Amino acid sequence: MLTSSDTDTIIEHAFAHGAAQKLAPLCVVVLDAGGHMLGMRRDHRASVGRPAIALGKASGCLSLGVGGRTLAKMAADRPRFVDSLTAALPNGCIPVPGGVLIRDDRGSILGAVGVTGDLSEQDEACAIAGIKAAGLMPDVGAA
Repeated sequence: MLTSSDTDTIIEHAFAHGAAQKLAPLCVVVLDAGGHMLGMRRDHRASVGRPAIALGKASGCLSLGVGGRTLAKMAADRPRFVDSLTAALPNGCIPVPGGVLIRDDRGSILGAVGVTGDLSEQDEACAIAGIKAAGLMPDVGAA
């Protein structure tokens, strides 16, 4: 189970990684395994749509139990199915890197992180940095 301390660590380190890389203003969302939002932070310079985008990245991964790279491949292979997820899932589905599952050391899914603001690969790197800083395992999926 993710704690509030885990959530804070993930968000802080995701932002720190973005700052160190001089990335565009970010937004980070952390969801628990049930899809409930544990935390969200938006840089004051990030556009107003960023929370919804970060939520859609995390939600899509969590809803299907796969990382953002796998979702992106699914979108390319089965576009009608993935397009339908946007309407079917309460928080949507944005099938690109930047949505990362959070796993414990046994491989169980604890939640997901969605990061947006820069290029998807850079967003993903921020999520990975945050998850690792919390001592947990990131799962980006396979391309």
